Amino acid sequence: MGLPASYSHDAGGWHWSAGDLEASVKYRFYHDERAGLQIAIFPGLTLPTAGHGGGAHHVSGLLPVWGQKDFGDWSVLGGGGYAINPGAGNRDYWTGGAALTRQFGQRLLVGLEADRQGADTVGGSPSTSLGLGAIYDLPGPLRLLGSGGPTFEDRGGKGFHAFVALGLDF
Repeated sequence: MGLPASYSHDAGGWHWSAGDLEASVKYRFYHDERAGLQIAIFPGLTLPTAGHGGGAHHVSGLLPVWGQKDFGDWSVLGGGGYAINPGAGNRDYWTGGAALTRQFGQRLLVGLEADRQGADTVGGSPSTSLGLGAIYDLPGPLRLLGSGGPTFEDRGGKGFHAFVALGLDF
């Protein structure tokens, strides 16, 4: 479950609100511990719960397949899937990415990632995002997650994305 905060910036300044609720389930259907290989599906829904224009205003879904190969403290992971994005002016799209991570001690995981997303609106442009991220395990079942980096649209637009979350493992 994801309970995000949403923000945007326009000529009127910064706008903050609750974000859309994200619900997903990961099912690892292949795990070979000896080879360090895992494959999983991770279907999810996003429900329109955001306020003040901060969300999509419709239910959307993602149907991805992900794989991971471990090499000691290092891991390579990636995959992709199909995003169902209904609504006026929207379109469904393919998305995918890859990451390289390294574990530092018992609590810190740091990684580099690259993601590619097709156009999500009619007349929109595909984009590529690069990021640096980390996960820090806090005491108990909590962990702090964060990532950020540049986003490049195929038509020349540039932006920045950032993500910070408090995770709960159970």
